[in-house]
Parts: sequence; structure tokens; C-alpha cells
Amino acid sequence: LASKPAWRGTQADAYLASQRKFPFSMQTPPSSKREMVVVITGAASGLGYLLAELFVDAHATVIGLDIDERGLREARTNLGKGFFDVVCDLSDATAISTAFEGIITLHSGVDVLINNAGIVAGKHLLDLTTADIDRTFRINVISHFHTTRAVLPSMIERGSGHIVTVASAGGIVATPRLSAYSSSKFAAIGFDDALRTEMKRLGHPISTTLIAPFFIGTGMFEGVKTRFPLLLPILKPERVARKAFRAIVRKKRRLIMPWFVYSSFPLRLLPVDLFDWVVDFFGITRTMDEFKGRG
Repeated sequence: LASKPAWRGTQADAYLASQRKFPFSMQTPPSSKREMVVVITGAASGLGYLLAELFVDAHATVIGLDIDERGLREARTNLGKGFFDVVCDLSDATAISTAFEGIITLHSGVDVLINNAGIVAGKHLLDLTTADIDRTFRINVISHFHTTRAVLPSMIERGSGHIVTVASAGGIVATPRLSAYSSSKFAAIGFDDALRTEMKRLGHPISTTLIAPFFIGTGMFEGVKTRFPLLLPILKPERVARKAFRAIVRKKRRLIMPWFVYSSFPLRLLPVDLFDWVVDFFGITRTMDEFKGRG
């Protein structure tokens, strides 16, 4: 687990207090008599753990879901009484349903859901097994359907709620050895788009935030390289967590990191071969050449 960064603690609280124009608080309306409840999937390590740390520091009640029981125990020890751990296999729809029934019963609803859990196989298409493909999609995007469907009815009834989708820049531009991962992240971005527009069309005041970072320097993407680190740096986990936290608090619709990734949108207007040449020039097609991952 990450060590406690210097920007933890009272700085998170002070940051929230300074944002007077934000339509968001770590406290629910006084009539509810409870703290904001934040559920984070994949909270045992990496970005999920760092977000849990920030929200606990901001006096929210945080429930972390993960299949990593040992990691969740360590998170509970480090984060203290504001953190509750739920061991859950996010590739299993029944397990998700059971976990959220308990969460909603015990905590009287969920205010913010952060769909963060993700895995990567890092293999070429013909090297992927059926199990690799199935598990990648179940965790990286299908779980979003199940978790969101679990919390959305009570959010709509209450008249407030926030769904956060953690996708990836790999869901904007795909690369070799990421066919399963990128496809699942493209789908996650589509899920956020559909959810946002559906809530607007139906008149439900539910906020959505999409977070799509370039590679983060965690064990998940150990060994990835970048040709132009000034334009496409391997992102520091603490910086991503801090910016994601702010985006959620501000109810920002979309956070893509770094800014250079936004250039991919107008580049899509180019002929496909020219677009591919640009992507190759910036080394994006070779980022996974030395990938090792956690294994």
C-alpha cells in the first residue's frame, strides 16, 4: 500500500472548506443525520486506496470493495474508523448484489459510487485466453452496470447521487497488447456517456464524472514506457488521486490526464492511416513493449 502522502489529513478538509461554490459536501443534508457515504471498488490498492484515503480525511464514510482481503485489512488498519471493507468478487453479479444489499441496509444508501476496479492482461490478441477476455470485461465494465443498478434507485428516490467511472486514456486510443483492456475501457466511457444523457433525459439529478488517465505508475502497469514524457508522462498515483478527488468534489463531468490526450479527439478526423502514423510517432503503439504488470 502507498505510504501516507504529504497532502493528506487536514489539507483535504481545508480544500473542501475553501470550495464555497461547490454543490457538494462531505456531509449529507442535516435532516439525514449521517455522513456522506462513498463506495469505492478496487479500494485495496492503487488509485482506489488513495481515493479512499482522501475521502476518509474529508470525513466521509468510505466503503471499499475488493477481492483482495489482505489488502482491505491493511487499508482498514491504515485508514481507521471511517473506512469499512467488503470483500467482493466484482466479476460476480450475485456477489455484487449481495454486497450492495448489505451496504445500503447498514448505511441507509450510497451518495457517491466510484467504479474504479480494473485489471489488465497485457497480452497480444492471440495470446489471450477466453478467461482473460471474460474476466477483463466483467471487472472493467460489466461490474459498473451491476453496482450502478444497485445504488441508482435509492439515489433517484433521494433526489441526489454521484456515479464516477474510472476509465483510461486506453479507452480513447488503443494500443497493441491492450485489446481486451482498451475495449473494456472504451465500453466504460460509453457507459458514462449513456448514463449521463439518460439521467438528464429522465430528469433525475444524478451527477456523473468520467476519469480517464494515461498510464499510472503502479504495479498494474509495471514496465510501460513513454517516448515523450513531457507530453505523455507516466502519471504519479498521488497526483492522479488528488486531481480525481477534486474533480469528484467539483462534480466535474470529465477528467482526462494529461491534457495532451485531448489532442486525440481532433486527430480522429484524420484518415485512419495518418492517425495511426501520428500515434506511432508519439510512441503510443510501443508503450506496452516491456510491460510486466504485477506478475
